[in-house]
Amino acid sequence: MTTTTTPPEGAATAGTAAPSTGALLLHGLRTNIRQYGMLSALALIVLLFGFWTDGALLRPGNISNLLQQNGYILILAMGMMIVIIAGHIDLSVGSVAAFVGAISAVMMIKHDLPWGVALVLSLLIGALAGAWQGFFIAYLGIPSFIVTLAGMLLFRGLTQITLAGQSLSPFPEGFQNLAKGVVPEAGPAWSIPLPFEFHLNLGFIELRTEAIGPYHNPTLLIGLAVVAFLLIREVRDRRRQRAYELDVLPRNIWIMKCVAIVAAVLAFTLTLASWHGLPVIMLIVCGLLLGLGYVMRNAVVGRHVYALGGNKAAAKLSGVKDKRVTFLVFVNMGVLAALAGCVFAARLNSGTPQAGLNFELEAIAAAFIGGASMSGGVGTVLGAIIGGLVLGVLNNGMNLVGVGTDWQQVIKGLVLLAAVGIDVWNKRRGSS
Repeated sequence: MTTTTTPPEGAATAGTAAPSTGALLLHGLRTNIRQYGMLSALALIVLLFGFWTDGALLRPGNISNLLQQNGYILILAMGMMIVIIAGHIDLSVGSVAAFVGAISAVMMIKHDLPWGVALVLSLLIGALAGAWQGFFIAYLGIPSFIVTLAGMLLFRGLTQITLAGQSLSPFPEGFQNLAKGVVPEAGPAWSIPLPFEFHLNLGFIELRTEAIGPYHNPTLLIGLAVVAFLLIREVRDRRRQRAYELDVLPRNIWIMKCVAIVAAVLAFTLTLASWHGLPVIMLIVCGLLLGLGYVMRNAVVGRHVYALGGNKAAAKLSGVKDKRVTFLVFVNMGVLAALAGCVFAARLNSGTPQAGLNFELEAIAAAFIGGASMSGGVGTVLGAIIGGLVLGVLNNGMNLVGVGTDWQQVIKGLVLLAAVGIDVWNKRRGSS
């Protein structure tokens, strides 16, 4: 994340007192409340449920299961975030996911298509569904709410027709691994014996071991690659900002930020590496995060999406092809909905008519919790991931402590209301 708080080192003039580190941090938090608010909330929720569940939430097996359970929501949330940034909404994603899951079941189970071929065809069907809706929205000018509401009903009916009200199972093992598989182990098993028993008790999690390892080798390598990538990006971004004489964080605070990033990634990596390894679905989610994040941050089409959501009239006057961009946004959403439908079907090991119920509500909630704005033009793909994880940790934590499904709905509704309330408050504060 890019934070603007203080001038570059050496820019202070004589007679000007340099602000204290605490003042800089406070100013940075105030000016970047949208970026840091939900990340802090996620950390707080994790710690809270860590205490309440006596560390059960943070056990490697539960974390791996949590990621696999919420993979399809994270995929939908990224697409929904882009749709909302463009100033639209998509109510059909759950029905499209169900329809594509049903089609994939028919292709693999009834017609014995290889799962790889069926997956590619399923994504193409999702793209066609998104293009169909995008045409009405972009080129005929029908509001996205109406078009996607019609799509929600249409694709839900097509799902029932495709499956004739029956579930189809089982899927091939390779297809199931999309949702339930882990990265295969490679290399020798290793561990380092300790000369003493290590015991750490933090209240919400207790660690006791006599050796370091064994760990899942590919997961460790992937984690180290992620650390290297993030550090290189932080250094590159800082140099670029200084080259253009933009404000940057003070060096000591920037170093603290880098240390925090490395510590978080390594802790997450070691947790998964101590279990069975990195889930395949997280490779998919991380690949989408990198790709879509790059497009929205650096590509021309990504900047056009932000421009359309921020001020459509001004964007059109600036030469943005609004119809083409809107069309592509919904094609992208269709592909991601199809992928989410395949992942959900793979996890259930069944194509079922009841799949996809309320998926659109979960995706929309994740996007708004992650920093989207109803007026459009605001949000990040990473924010959608954070919002989805907030919902996932809430669901998982409340299940572990025995909260009933009725109260779970109440709590999630209040969290969503609070997130939108913060957005409104932040806008009013900025305009005053």
